[in-house]
Amino acid sequence: MTGMRLVLGKNENSGANATAATAVGMMAIVLWSLMMGLVRLVSESFGATLGPALIYTCGAALLLVFRRPKPLSQAPRRYLLIGGALFVFYETSIALSIGLAASAAQSVEISLVNYLWPTLMVLLAAAVSHRRHAVPYAIPGAIVATAGVIVSVGGNSGLDWQVAAHNVSTNPLPYLLSFAGAFAWAVYAVATPSMAKGYDGTSVFFPLVTCTLWIIHFITEAVGGSQDGSGRSWISGLEAAFGNLGGQLGTQPVTAWLSVLFAAMAIAGGYACWGYGILHGSMEKMAVASYATPLLSVAASAVLLHVSLSVPFWVGALLVVAGSIVNWLLQKR
Repeated sequence: MTGMRLVLGKNENSGANATAATAVGMMAIVLWSLMMGLVRLVSESFGATLGPALIYTCGAALLLVFRRPKPLSQAPRRYLLIGGALFVFYETSIALSIGLAASAAQSVEISLVNYLWPTLMVLLAAAVSHRRHAVPYAIPGAIVATAGVIVSVGGNSGLDWQVAAHNVSTNPLPYLLSFAGAFAWAVYAVATPSMAKGYDGTSVFFPLVTCTLWIIHFITEAVGGSQDGSGRSWISGLEAAFGNLGGQLGTQPVTAWLSVLFAAMAIAGGYACWGYGILHGSMEKMAVASYATPLLSVAASAVLLHVSLSVPFWVGALLVVAGSIVNWLLQKR
């Protein structure tokens, strides 16, 4: 989930302050690794669309309180439009893909598909750069990381294309959303740094994600209500969705609301820590550490969701990390 630059420079800060800032930045990796499991827990309690909407509502509020954005007048308009659209699409697609997973185990698989974004980012950066042999250097890591996802999704059968295809074909939408989100974030990471001109729009984009998720929730509820055989119109279904909201929220236990809060803290807190680390710490060290995110995320999700993962799945997760590291090493040549 990190928007690292492909050309990593040294931060001007040095000494203890830079070390502390780097440590804060690395906390984002730990927080984001908890995100997938927590989002799944919330979705199991509140539903695939209402759960993410609640998480990002809480996350947007936390960011506006603890990381208030600079005035919009200072933000480049192109960055707000293009960067905002990519950010909203990424966050929305990832949140919905986890909620739409058919099982807790499948949600872990989908989260690993999302972690193809570092490889996609390197491939895109290589494609648009003018460096010699940039694309050939990026391909080996991409192959390794993609093989890792196939091994994981294939389960105990490993690189069995038929099993992997069956897992995806039985519930394709979350896999497609996760991959599309990974691609969108790769584009965001490559394209927006030059557009932003130092402006961080995270706290501006988060409320937009929130609004999008609420719209998706109510439209989904309205369409479902109009097609349930009761003869209600789409408008009546929308009114019913608004009317049922209070009941949906009021019947949930305290533990479900704590999951919402923790998920929001993991996502919003991760962005806050990462932003601070980028500004005051070592981006190169943070970038290297971020390649451990797939493994940390898989481990955290397995614990939170009580999922027993097979050896091939762990092998696949390691291959995703290895592919990202291969890309990083080759791009430094």
